Amino acid sequence: MSIPRPEYPRPQLIRDPEKSWLNLNGNWEFEIDFSASGKDRRFWEHPSFSQTITVPFCPESPLSGVNCKDFMAAVWYRRTVTLTPEQVSGRVFIRFGAVDYEATVWVNGKEAGTHKGGYVSFGFDITDFVKEGENVIVVCAEDDNRSRRQPRGKQSSLYYSHGCDYTRTTGIWQTVWLEFTPKTYIESYKVISQQDNSAVSLTVKLDGCLKDVTLTAEAFYEGKSVGSVTRKAKNVTAFELPLSEVHLWDVGQPNLYDLKLTLSSGDKVDGYFGLRDLRWDGDCMRINGRPVFQRLILDQGFYPDGIYTAPTDEALQKDIDMCMDLGFNGARLHEKVFEERFLYWADKKGYLVWGEMANWGLDTTNGNALTAFLPEWLEELERDFNHPSIVGWCPFNEVWLDAATAALPDKSVLSAVYYATKAVDPTRPVIDTSGGFHAITDIYDVHNYEQEPEKFRTLFEPMLNGGEPYDAFPKYEKYEGQPYFVSEYGGTWWNPSQDTENNWGYGNRPTCEDEVLRRFAGLTAVLLENPKICALCYTQLTDIEQEQNGLYSYDRSRKFSDRIYDGMRAAMSAKAAIEE
Repeated sequence: MSIPRPEYPRPQLIRDPEKSWLNLNGNWEFEIDFSASGKDRRFWEHPSFSQTITVPFCPESPLSGVNCKDFMAAVWYRRTVTLTPEQVSGRVFIRFGAVDYEATVWVNGKEAGTHKGGYVSFGFDITDFVKEGENVIVVCAEDDNRSRRQPRGKQSSLYYSHGCDYTRTTGIWQTVWLEFTPKTYIESYKVISQQDNSAVSLTVKLDGCLKDVTLTAEAFYEGKSVGSVTRKAKNVTAFELPLSEVHLWDVGQPNLYDLKLTLSSGDKVDGYFGLRDLRWDGDCMRINGRPVFQRLILDQGFYPDGIYTAPTDEALQKDIDMCMDLGFNGARLHEKVFEERFLYWADKKGYLVWGEMANWGLDTTNGNALTAFLPEWLEELERDFNHPSIVGWCPFNEVWLDAATAALPDKSVLSAVYYATKAVDPTRPVIDTSGGFHAITDIYDVHNYEQEPEKFRTLFEPMLNGGEPYDAFPKYEKYEGQPYFVSEYGGTWWNPSQDTENNWGYGNRPTCEDEVLRRFAGLTAVLLENPKICALCYTQLTDIEQEQNGLYSYDRSRKFSDRIYDGMRAAMSAKAAIEE
Protein backbone atom coordinates (compact mmCIF):
# COMPACT_ATOMS: atom_id res chain seq x y z
CA MET A 1 0.00 0.00 0.00
CA SER A 2 1.33 3.44 -0.89
CA ILE A 3 2.36 5.73 1.95
CA PRO A 4 0.41 9.03 2.17
CA ARG A 5 2.56 12.15 2.07
CA PRO A 6 5.72 10.15 1.25
CA GLU A 7 8.01 13.11 0.54
CA TYR A 8 10.87 14.04 2.88
CA PRO A 9 9.26 16.41 5.42
CA ARG A 10 12.26 18.60 6.32
CA PRO A 11 13.73 20.01 3.09
CA GLN A 12 16.41 22.18 4.71
CA LEU A 13 18.08 19.36 6.64
CA ILE A 14 18.18 16.15 4.61
CA ARG A 15 20.20 13.04 5.32
CA ASP A 16 20.58 10.04 3.03
CA PRO A 17 16.95 9.33 2.03
CA GLU A 18 17.73 5.65 1.46
CA LYS A 19 19.28 4.92 4.85
CA SER A 20 18.68 7.74 7.31
CA TRP A 21 14.91 8.00 7.62
CA LEU A 22 11.81 5.86 7.82
CA ASN A 23 8.42 7.37 7.01
CA LEU A 24 5.81 6.20 9.55
CA ASN A 25 2.78 7.62 7.73
CA GLY A 26 0.04 5.13 6.93
CA ASN A 27 -2.08 2.82 9.06
CA TRP A 28 -1.82 3.06 12.85
CA GLU A 29 -4.04 1.48 15.47
CA PHE A 30 -6.22 4.18 17.01
CA GLU A 31 -8.41 4.85 20.03
CA ILE A 32 -10.58 7.84 20.95
CA ASP A 33 -10.33 8.63 24.64
CA PHE A 34 -13.29 10.95 25.20
CA SER A 35 -12.77 11.15 28.97
CA ALA A 36 -8.97 11.62 28.80
CA SER A 37 -8.61 8.73 31.22
CA GLY A 38 -6.29 6.65 29.06
CA LYS A 39 -3.19 7.54 31.04
CA ASP A 40 -4.87 6.39 34.25
CA ARG A 41 -5.83 3.18 32.45
CA ARG A 42 -2.26 2.79 31.11
CA PHE A 43 -3.27 2.64 27.46
CA TRP A 44 0.39 2.58 26.44
CA GLU A 45 0.50 -1.00 27.75
CA HIS A 46 -2.54 -2.21 25.80
CA PRO A 47 -1.72 -4.87 23.20
CA SER A 48 -3.99 -3.27 20.60
CA PHE A 49 -6.50 -0.48 19.94
CA SER A 50 -10.00 -0.91 18.53
CA GLN A 51 -9.78 1.34 15.44
CA THR A 52 -7.33 2.24 12.69
CA ILE A 53 -6.38 5.66 11.32
CA THR A 54 -4.39 6.87 8.33
CA VAL A 55 -1.58 9.12 9.55
CA PRO A 56 -0.82 12.04 9.02
CA PHE A 57 -4.49 13.00 8.70
CA CYS A 58 -6.41 14.11 11.80
CA PRO A 59 -9.35 11.94 12.96
CA GLU A 60 -11.81 14.71 12.03
CA SER A 61 -10.82 14.43 8.36
CA PRO A 62 -12.25 12.10 5.70
CA LEU A 63 -8.72 11.09 4.64
CA SER A 64 -8.01 9.69 8.10
CA GLY A 65 -10.70 7.04 7.70
CA VAL A 66 -12.14 8.02 11.11
CA ASN A 67 -14.11 11.17 10.21
CA CYS A 68 -15.21 11.92 13.79
CA LYS A 69 -16.28 15.55 14.20
CA ASP A 70 -16.99 15.47 17.95
CA PHE A 71 -14.69 16.90 20.61
CA MET A 72 -12.02 14.35 21.52
CA ALA A 73 -10.28 15.06 24.81
CA ALA A 74 -7.49 12.64 23.93
CA VAL A 75 -6.59 10.27 21.12
CA TRP A 76 -4.15 7.35 21.09
CA TYR A 77 -2.03 5.85 18.32
CA ARG A 78 -0.13 2.54 18.28
CA ARG A 79 2.23 1.07 15.71
CA THR A 80 4.86 -1.67 15.51
CA VAL A 81 8.09 -0.85 13.67
CA THR A 82 10.83 -3.33 12.75
CA LEU A 83 14.38 -1.97 12.88
CA THR A 84 17.60 -3.42 11.46
CA PRO A 85 20.96 -3.69 13.25
CA GLU A 86 22.28 -0.87 11.06
CA GLN A 87 19.40 1.42 11.98
CA VAL A 88 19.99 1.06 15.72
CA SER A 89 23.79 1.25 15.50
CA GLY A 90 23.89 5.04 15.97
CA ARG A 91 21.24 7.36 17.33
CA VAL A 92 17.52 7.03 16.65
CA PHE A 93 15.02 9.91 16.76
CA ILE A 94 11.27 9.94 16.39
CA ARG A 95 10.07 13.17 14.76
CA PHE A 96 6.65 14.74 14.32
CA GLY A 97 5.71 17.53 11.92
CA ALA A 98 2.95 18.59 14.32
CA VAL A 99 0.60 17.06 16.91
CA ASP A 100 -2.33 18.99 18.39
CA TYR A 101 -1.99 19.63 21.27
CA GLU A 102 0.01 17.92 24.07
CA ALA A 103 1.78 14.79 22.89
CA THR A 104 3.31 12.00 24.99
CA VAL A 105 5.29 9.21 23.35
CA TRP A 106 6.10 5.74 24.65
CA VAL A 107 8.53 3.33 23.00
CA ASN A 108 8.43 -0.31 24.09
CA GLY A 109 6.44 0.67 27.16
CA LYS A 110 8.78 3.43 28.33
CA GLU A 111 7.96 7.13 28.18
CA ALA A 112 10.26 8.85 25.66
CA GLY A 113 9.07 12.46 25.98
CA THR A 114 6.27 15.02 26.07
CA HIS A 115 5.73 18.07 23.89
CA LYS A 116 3.17 20.83 24.34
CA GLY A 117 2.05 22.86 21.32
CA GLY A 118 -0.14 21.91 18.39
CA TYR A 119 1.60 23.65 15.51
CA VAL A 120 5.36 23.15 15.48
CA SER A 121 7.72 20.26 14.75
CA PHE A 122 9.43 18.32 17.51
CA GLY A 123 11.22 15.06 18.18
CA PHE A 124 12.75 12.82 20.84
CA ASP A 125 15.98 10.85 21.03
CA ILE A 126 14.74 7.27 21.49
CA THR A 127 18.13 5.54 21.13
CA ASP A 128 17.93 4.06 24.61
CA PHE A 129 14.38 2.75 24.08
CA VAL A 130 14.64 0.92 20.74
CA LYS A 131 16.12 -2.42 19.82
CA GLU A 132 16.80 -4.55 16.77
CA GLY A 133 13.59 -6.19 15.56
CA GLU A 134 10.08 -5.21 16.58
CA ASN A 135 9.41 -2.00 18.51
CA VAL A 136 6.06 -0.67 19.70
CA ILE A 137 5.42 3.08 19.48
CA VAL A 138 2.43 4.61 21.28
CA VAL A 139 1.40 8.26 21.05
CA CYS A 140 -1.19 10.08 23.15
CA ALA A 141 -2.44 13.54 22.13
CA GLU A 142 -4.53 15.53 24.60
CA ASP A 143 -6.49 18.50 23.29
CA ASP A 144 -8.91 20.99 24.84
CA ASN A 145 -9.40 23.98 22.58
CA ARG A 146 -12.15 25.37 24.84
CA SER A 147 -9.81 25.80 27.81
CA ARG A 148 -8.56 29.27 26.77
CA ARG A 149 -5.14 28.06 27.92
CA GLN A 150 -3.96 26.92 24.51
CA PRO A 151 -3.90 28.47 21.02
CA ARG A 152 -6.47 26.87 18.71
CA GLY A 153 -6.39 29.13 15.66
CA LYS A 154 -9.48 28.82 13.46
CA GLN A 155 -10.64 25.53 15.00
CA SER A 156 -14.23 25.81 16.20
CA SER A 157 -14.78 25.89 19.95
CA LEU A 158 -18.45 25.03 19.34
CA TYR A 159 -19.65 21.62 18.20
CA TYR A 160 -20.41 22.88 14.71
CA SER A 161 -18.32 25.11 12.48
CA HIS A 162 -19.55 28.68 12.57
CA GLY A 163 -18.53 32.10 11.26
CA CYS A 164 -14.82 31.99 10.50
CA ASP A 165 -14.13 28.99 12.76
CA TYR A 166 -13.98 25.64 11.07
CA THR A 167 -13.59 21.89 11.65
CA ARG A 168 -11.16 21.02 14.45
CA THR A 169 -7.87 19.12 14.23
CA THR A 170 -6.92 16.73 17.00
CA GLY A 171 -3.74 14.66 17.30
CA ILE A 172 -1.19 13.93 14.58
CA TRP A 173 -1.61 16.10 11.49
CA GLN A 174 1.82 16.09 9.86
CA THR A 175 4.33 13.41 8.91
CA VAL A 176 5.74 11.08 11.57
CA TRP A 177 9.16 9.58 10.89
CA LEU A 178 12.23 7.94 12.36
CA GLU A 179 15.65 9.42 11.73
CA PHE A 180 18.92 7.50 12.07
CA THR A 181 22.10 9.50 12.68
CA PRO A 182 25.69 8.85 13.72
CA LYS A 183 26.41 9.29 17.41
CA THR A 184 27.91 12.69 16.61
CA TYR A 185 25.52 14.57 14.36
CA ILE A 186 24.48 17.94 12.93
CA GLU A 187 21.45 19.18 14.87
CA SER A 188 20.60 22.41 13.02
CA TYR A 189 22.06 25.41 11.22
CA LYS A 190 21.21 29.06 10.75
CA VAL A 191 22.02 31.14 7.66
CA ILE A 192 22.20 34.94 7.55
CA SER A 193 22.60 36.55 4.14
CA GLN A 194 25.66 38.79 3.65
CA GLN A 195 25.11 39.53 -0.03
CA ASP A 196 27.05 42.84 0.09
CA ASN A 197 30.10 40.83 1.16
CA SER A 198 29.44 37.96 -1.26
CA ALA A 199 29.00 35.56 1.66
CA VAL A 200 26.65 34.05 4.20
CA SER A 201 27.11 33.74 7.94
CA LEU A 202 26.58 30.17 9.18
CA THR A 203 25.94 28.96 12.72
CA VAL A 204 25.86 25.17 13.01
CA LYS A 205 24.72 23.31 16.14
CA LEU A 206 26.26 19.88 16.72
CA ASP A 207 25.71 17.14 19.28
CA GLY A 208 27.97 14.33 20.42
CA CYS A 209 31.68 13.86 21.02
CA LEU A 210 33.53 16.48 18.96
CA LYS A 211 37.16 15.68 19.79
CA ASP A 212 39.29 16.11 16.64
CA VAL A 213 36.19 16.49 14.45
CA THR A 214 36.05 19.02 11.60
CA LEU A 215 33.04 20.58 9.90
CA THR A 216 33.03 21.39 6.18
CA ALA A 217 30.42 23.65 4.60
CA GLU A 218 30.15 23.83 0.81
CA ALA A 219 27.78 25.93 -1.31
CA PHE A 220 26.70 25.09 -4.85
CA TYR A 221 24.81 27.06 -7.47
CA GLU A 222 23.22 25.04 -10.27
CA GLY A 223 25.56 22.18 -9.42
CA LYS A 224 28.75 24.24 -9.42
CA SER A 225 30.79 24.64 -6.22
CA VAL A 226 30.90 28.36 -5.34
CA GLY A 227 32.35 28.26 -1.83
CA SER A 228 33.82 25.93 0.76
CA VAL A 229 35.06 26.29 4.34
CA THR A 230 36.40 23.75 6.86
CA ARG A 231 36.47 24.51 10.58
CA LYS A 232 37.25 22.65 13.77
CA ALA A 233 33.90 21.53 15.09
CA LYS A 234 32.39 22.82 18.32
CA ASN A 235 28.95 22.39 19.81
CA VAL A 236 28.12 25.74 18.19
CA THR A 237 30.34 26.50 15.21
CA ALA A 238 29.99 29.97 13.70
CA PHE A 239 31.83 31.17 10.61
CA GLU A 240 31.50 33.00 7.30
CA LEU A 241 31.17 31.13 4.00
CA PRO A 242 32.48 33.28 1.08
CA LEU A 243 30.72 32.87 -2.27
CA SER A 244 32.46 33.23 -5.62
CA GLU A 245 29.14 33.98 -7.37
CA VAL A 246 26.27 36.14 -6.16
CA HIS A 247 22.76 35.22 -7.31
CA LEU A 248 20.01 37.04 -5.44
CA TRP A 249 16.71 35.50 -4.40
CA ASP A 250 13.77 37.73 -5.30
CA VAL A 251 10.04 37.75 -5.98
CA GLY A 252 9.42 35.34 -8.83
CA GLN A 253 13.20 34.83 -9.17
CA PRO A 254 13.90 32.01 -6.73
CA ASN A 255 17.66 31.74 -7.02
CA LEU A 256 18.73 29.21 -4.40
CA TYR A 257 22.08 27.78 -3.36
CA ASP A 258 22.49 24.16 -2.32
CA LEU A 259 24.34 23.66 0.96
CA LYS A 260 26.26 20.59 2.11
CA LEU A 261 27.45 20.21 5.69
CA THR A 262 29.86 17.35 6.47
CA LEU A 263 31.42 16.18 9.72
CA SER A 264 34.69 14.30 9.46
CA SER A 265 33.18 11.80 11.92
CA GLY A 266 30.63 10.74 9.32
CA ASP A 267 27.44 12.83 9.43
CA LYS A 268 26.30 14.63 6.26
CA VAL A 269 23.27 16.83 5.61
CA ASP A 270 21.98 18.67 2.56
CA GLY A 271 20.12 21.97 2.70
CA TYR A 272 19.75 25.21 0.80
CA PHE A 273 19.62 28.96 1.29
CA GLY A 274 18.69 32.15 -0.51
CA LEU A 275 20.81 35.27 -0.74
CA ARG A 276 18.70 38.41 -0.47
CA ASP A 277 18.64 41.84 1.14
CA LEU A 278 15.44 42.71 3.02
CA ARG A 279 15.06 46.25 4.32
CA TRP A 280 12.27 48.64 5.28
CA ASP A 281 13.03 52.08 3.91
CA GLY A 282 10.55 54.80 4.78
CA ASP A 283 7.11 53.71 3.63
CA CYS A 284 7.99 50.49 1.82
CA MET A 285 9.82 47.19 1.81
CA ARG A 286 12.88 46.86 -0.39
CA ILE A 287 14.15 43.53 -1.61
CA ASN A 288 17.67 43.76 -2.99
CA GLY A 289 17.30 47.54 -3.01
CA ARG A 290 14.13 47.56 -5.11
CA PRO A 291 10.78 48.74 -3.66
CA VAL A 292 8.31 45.86 -3.66
CA PHE A 293 4.61 46.25 -2.97
CA GLN A 294 3.39 43.14 -1.20
CA ARG A 295 0.32 41.79 -2.99
CA LEU A 296 -0.70 39.11 -0.51
CA ILE A 297 -3.53 36.63 -0.20
CA LEU A 298 -4.96 35.42 3.10
CA ASP A 299 -4.20 31.69 3.12
CA GLN A 300 -5.66 29.71 6.01
CA GLY A 301 -4.34 26.30 4.97
CA PHE A 302 -7.57 24.29 5.24
CA TYR A 303 -8.53 21.41 2.92
CA PRO A 304 -11.94 19.70 2.65
CA ASP A 305 -10.48 16.18 2.77
CA GLY A 306 -7.48 16.70 5.08
CA ILE A 307 -8.63 19.74 7.19
CA TYR A 308 -5.24 21.10 8.39
CA THR A 309 -3.27 18.67 6.22
CA ALA A 310 -2.79 18.99 2.48
CA PRO A 311 -3.69 15.69 0.82
CA THR A 312 -0.52 15.75 -1.30
CA ASP A 313 2.67 17.71 -1.74
CA GLU A 314 1.32 18.79 -5.13
CA ALA A 315 -1.65 20.42 -3.38
CA LEU A 316 0.74 22.70 -1.50
CA GLN A 317 2.33 23.79 -4.77
CA LYS A 318 -1.05 24.31 -6.40
CA ASP A 319 -2.16 26.75 -3.72
CA ILE A 320 0.86 28.93 -4.43
CA ASP A 321 0.49 28.62 -8.21
CA MET A 322 -3.18 29.64 -8.10
CA CYS A 323 -2.28 32.81 -6.22
CA MET A 324 0.66 33.74 -8.42
CA ASP A 325 -1.50 33.19 -11.50
CA LEU A 326 -3.82 35.96 -10.26
CA GLY A 327 -1.00 38.45 -9.71
CA PHE A 328 -0.40 37.88 -6.00
CA ASN A 329 3.25 37.69 -4.94
CA GLY A 330 2.78 36.21 -1.49
CA ALA A 331 0.53 35.32 1.42
CA ARG A 332 -0.24 35.78 5.05
CA LEU A 333 -0.10 32.21 6.39
CA HIS A 334 -3.03 32.89 8.62
CA GLU A 335 -3.71 31.62 12.18
CA LYS A 336 -1.63 28.51 11.58
CA VAL A 337 2.01 27.43 11.38
CA PHE A 338 2.33 25.95 7.90
CA GLU A 339 4.35 22.81 7.31
CA GLU A 340 7.94 23.05 6.12
CA ARG A 341 7.07 21.64 2.69
CA PHE A 342 4.86 24.68 1.99
CA LEU A 343 7.70 27.03 2.89
CA TYR A 344 10.03 24.98 0.69
CA TRP A 345 7.76 25.55 -2.31
CA ALA A 346 7.46 29.25 -1.46
CA ASP A 347 11.27 29.42 -1.48
CA LYS A 348 11.41 27.52 -4.78
CA LYS A 349 8.84 29.75 -6.48
CA GLY A 350 9.90 33.18 -5.19
CA TYR A 351 6.72 33.66 -3.14
CA LEU A 352 6.65 36.04 -0.15
CA VAL A 353 5.07 34.89 3.11
CA TRP A 354 4.46 36.17 6.62
CA GLY A 355 4.96 33.58 9.34
CA GLU A 356 2.12 33.61 11.86
CA MET A 357 0.87 31.65 14.86
CA ALA A 358 -2.58 30.36 15.80
CA ASN A 359 -3.33 32.61 18.76
CA TRP A 360 -7.15 32.53 18.68
CA GLY A 361 -8.65 30.75 21.66
CA LEU A 362 -5.90 31.89 24.04
CA ASP A 363 -6.78 34.28 26.86
CA THR A 364 -4.43 37.22 26.31
CA THR A 365 -5.79 39.42 29.10
CA ASN A 366 -3.04 38.41 31.53
CA GLY A 367 0.57 37.28 31.60
CA ASN A 368 -0.35 33.61 31.86
CA ALA A 369 -0.73 33.64 28.08
CA LEU A 370 3.05 33.77 27.75
CA THR A 371 3.55 30.29 29.21
CA ALA A 372 1.22 28.78 26.63
CA PHE A 373 2.32 30.89 23.69
CA LEU A 374 5.96 31.93 23.81
CA PRO A 375 7.75 28.51 23.96
CA GLU A 376 5.93 27.27 20.87
CA TRP A 377 6.40 30.57 19.04
CA LEU A 378 10.16 30.45 19.70
CA GLU A 379 10.22 26.91 18.29
CA GLU A 380 8.60 28.21 15.12
CA LEU A 381 11.14 31.02 14.79
CA GLU A 382 14.03 28.57 15.11
CA ARG A 383 12.53 26.05 12.70
CA ASP A 384 11.69 28.50 9.92
CA PHE A 385 14.43 31.12 10.24
CA ASN A 386 16.32 30.03 7.09
CA HIS A 387 13.47 30.39 4.60
CA PRO A 388 14.15 33.36 2.29
CA SER A 389 10.44 33.51 1.42
CA ILE A 390 9.56 34.64 4.96
CA VAL A 391 9.67 38.45 5.00
CA GLY A 392 8.07 39.08 8.38
CA TRP A 393 6.65 37.61 11.57
CA CYS A 394 3.19 38.15 13.05
CA PRO A 395 2.66 36.18 16.27
CA PHE A 396 -0.87 37.44 17.08
CA ASN A 397 -3.95 38.23 15.02
CA GLU A 398 -6.82 40.53 16.04
CA VAL A 399 -6.15 40.79 19.75
CA TRP A 400 -9.05 42.99 20.83
CA LEU A 401 -11.39 43.26 23.80
CA ASP A 402 -11.92 39.78 25.21
CA ALA A 403 -15.15 38.35 23.80
CA ALA A 404 -16.08 36.62 27.07
CA THR A 405 -15.17 39.30 29.62
CA ALA A 406 -14.74 42.54 27.61
CA ALA A 407 -11.33 42.85 29.31
CA LEU A 408 -8.50 44.59 27.48
CA PRO A 409 -5.61 42.49 26.19
CA ASP A 410 -2.48 42.61 28.32
CA LYS A 411 -0.17 44.65 26.10
CA SER A 412 2.83 43.46 28.11
CA VAL A 413 2.17 40.02 26.58
CA LEU A 414 2.28 41.47 23.06
CA SER A 415 5.40 43.49 23.88
CA ALA A 416 7.22 40.55 25.45
CA VAL A 417 6.57 38.38 22.40
CA TYR A 418 7.64 41.21 20.09
CA TYR A 419 10.96 41.69 21.91
CA ALA A 420 11.60 37.95 22.09
CA THR A 421 10.98 37.69 18.34
CA LYS A 422 13.40 40.51 17.57
CA ALA A 423 16.01 38.89 19.81
CA VAL A 424 15.81 35.61 17.90
CA ASP A 425 15.50 37.23 14.47
CA PRO A 426 16.66 40.85 14.09
CA THR A 427 16.63 40.50 10.29
CA ARG A 428 12.85 40.67 9.75
CA PRO A 429 10.06 43.08 10.75
CA VAL A 430 7.52 42.04 13.38
CA ILE A 431 3.82 42.91 13.57
CA ASP A 432 2.72 42.38 17.16
CA THR A 433 -0.95 41.73 16.41
CA SER A 434 -2.39 41.98 12.92
CA GLY A 435 -5.41 44.27 12.86
CA GLY A 436 -5.56 44.32 16.66
CA PHE A 437 -4.64 46.69 19.48
CA HIS A 438 -1.00 47.39 18.67
CA ALA A 439 1.44 47.63 21.56
CA ILE A 440 4.75 47.81 19.67
CA THR A 441 5.07 47.00 15.99
CA ASP A 442 7.48 47.54 13.10
CA ILE A 443 4.63 47.67 10.57
CA TYR A 444 1.32 49.38 11.31
CA ASP A 445 -1.44 47.25 9.89
CA VAL A 446 -5.23 47.52 9.80
CA HIS A 447 -8.18 45.39 8.71
CA ASN A 448 -11.19 46.82 6.87
CA TYR A 449 -13.96 45.03 4.97
CA GLU A 450 -15.80 47.98 3.42
CA GLN A 451 -17.21 46.67 0.12
CA GLU A 452 -17.80 49.90 -1.78
CA PRO A 453 -14.54 51.12 -3.43
CA GLU A 454 -15.33 54.86 -3.18
CA LYS A 455 -16.16 54.64 0.51
CA PHE A 456 -13.02 52.55 0.96
CA ARG A 457 -10.98 55.28 -0.75
CA THR A 458 -12.18 57.97 1.62
CA LEU A 459 -10.76 56.03 4.56
CA PHE A 460 -7.19 56.31 3.29
CA GLU A 461 -7.17 59.64 1.41
CA PRO A 462 -6.24 61.77 4.46
CA MET A 463 -2.83 60.03 4.54
CA LEU A 464 -1.97 61.54 1.16
CA ASN A 465 -1.98 65.07 2.55
CA GLY A 466 -0.24 64.38 5.83
CA GLY A 467 -3.44 63.65 7.72
CA GLU A 468 -4.04 60.88 10.20
CA PRO A 469 -4.16 57.39 8.70
CA TYR A 470 -7.21 55.21 9.02
CA ASP A 471 -7.20 53.48 12.42
CA ALA A 472 -10.07 51.34 13.65
CA PHE A 473 -9.02 51.62 17.31
CA PRO A 474 -7.53 55.07 18.00
CA LYS A 475 -8.64 54.77 21.62
CA TYR A 476 -6.33 51.82 22.22
CA GLU A 477 -3.31 52.42 19.96
CA LYS A 478 -1.26 55.15 18.32
CA TYR A 479 0.26 55.32 14.85
CA GLU A 480 3.93 56.33 15.06
CA GLY A 481 4.92 56.67 11.41
CA GLN A 482 5.64 53.02 10.61
CA PRO A 483 5.11 51.56 7.12
CA TYR A 484 1.36 51.08 6.63
CA PHE A 485 -0.18 47.73 5.62
CA VAL A 486 -3.86 46.96 4.93
CA SER A 487 -3.53 43.34 5.96
CA GLU A 488 -7.17 42.27 5.50
CA TYR A 489 -9.69 43.64 3.01
CA GLY A 490 -12.11 42.33 0.40
CA GLY A 491 -13.75 39.12 1.58
CA THR A 492 -16.57 39.56 -0.93
CA TRP A 493 -19.27 36.92 -0.50
CA TRP A 494 -19.90 34.91 -3.65
CA ASN A 495 -21.43 31.49 -4.04
CA PRO A 496 -24.68 31.67 -6.00
CA SER A 497 -25.30 27.93 -5.69
CA GLN A 498 -25.59 28.13 -1.89
CA ASP A 499 -28.38 29.51 0.29
CA THR A 500 -27.77 32.73 2.19
CA GLU A 501 -28.87 31.36 5.55
CA ASN A 502 -26.05 28.89 6.11
CA ASN A 503 -23.18 30.68 4.37
CA TRP A 504 -21.61 34.08 4.65
CA GLY A 505 -19.01 36.54 3.47
CA TYR A 506 -18.31 40.20 4.15
CA GLY A 507 -20.82 42.84 3.15
CA ASN A 508 -23.94 42.50 1.05
CA ARG A 509 -23.96 39.70 -1.46
CA PRO A 510 -23.26 40.69 -5.10
CA THR A 511 -25.95 39.87 -7.62
CA CYS A 512 -23.53 38.87 -10.39
CA GLU A 513 -19.88 37.97 -10.86
CA ASP A 514 -19.22 41.26 -12.65
CA GLU A 515 -20.05 42.99 -9.38
CA VAL A 516 -17.46 40.78 -7.64
CA LEU A 517 -14.84 41.94 -10.15
CA ARG A 518 -15.88 45.59 -9.76
CA ARG A 519 -15.34 45.39 -6.03
CA PHE A 520 -12.10 43.42 -6.29
CA ALA A 521 -10.57 45.79 -8.85
CA GLY A 522 -11.84 48.97 -7.19
CA LEU A 523 -10.77 48.08 -3.65
CA THR A 524 -7.37 46.88 -4.85
CA ALA A 525 -6.76 50.04 -6.89
CA VAL A 526 -7.35 52.20 -3.80
CA LEU A 527 -4.46 50.47 -2.04
CA LEU A 528 -2.07 50.18 -4.98
CA GLU A 529 -2.47 53.84 -5.90
CA ASN A 530 -1.76 55.19 -2.42
CA PRO A 531 2.00 55.90 -1.97
CA LYS A 532 1.60 55.74 1.82
CA ILE A 533 0.53 52.07 1.71
CA CYS A 534 3.20 49.39 1.29
CA ALA A 535 1.22 46.14 1.25
CA LEU A 536 -2.21 44.58 0.95
CA CYS A 537 -3.73 41.22 1.84
CA TYR A 538 -6.95 40.09 0.19
CA THR A 539 -9.36 37.77 2.02
CA GLN A 540 -9.11 35.02 0.89
CA LEU A 541 -7.66 32.18 -1.22
CA THR A 542 -10.56 29.70 -1.02
CA ASP A 543 -13.96 29.25 0.50
CA ILE A 544 -13.73 27.32 3.78
CA GLU A 545 -16.84 25.45 4.82
CA GLN A 546 -19.52 28.09 5.57
CA GLU A 547 -17.27 31.07 4.79
CA GLN A 548 -17.94 31.71 1.11
CA ASN A 549 -15.60 34.57 0.22
CA GLY A 550 -12.72 32.81 -1.48
CA LEU A 551 -11.37 33.43 -4.96
CA TYR A 552 -11.66 29.67 -5.47
CA SER A 553 -14.01 27.02 -4.10
CA TYR A 554 -12.99 24.99 -1.07
CA ASP A 555 -12.00 22.09 -3.33
CA ARG A 556 -9.77 24.51 -5.32
CA SER A 557 -12.05 24.51 -8.36
CA ARG A 558 -12.64 27.81 -10.15
CA LYS A 559 -15.62 29.91 -8.96
CA PHE A 560 -15.63 32.47 -11.76
CA SER A 561 -15.42 32.61 -15.52
CA ASP A 562 -12.06 33.12 -17.23
CA ARG A 563 -13.03 36.70 -18.00
CA ILE A 564 -13.41 37.52 -14.30
CA TYR A 565 -10.11 35.90 -13.40
CA ASP A 566 -8.42 37.83 -16.20
CA GLY A 567 -9.81 41.05 -14.73
CA MET A 568 -8.63 40.13 -11.23
CA ARG A 569 -5.15 39.36 -12.54
CA ALA A 570 -4.95 42.70 -14.33
CA ALA A 571 -6.13 44.59 -11.24
CA MET A 572 -3.71 42.89 -8.87
CA SER A 573 -0.76 43.19 -11.28
CA ALA A 574 -1.08 46.95 -11.80
CA LYS A 575 1.97 48.96 -10.76
CA ALA A 576 1.80 50.33 -7.24
CA ALA A 577 2.55 53.95 -6.39
CA ILE A 578 5.56 52.95 -4.24
CA GLU A 579 7.00 51.07 -7.23
CA GLU A 580 7.08 54.12 -9.50
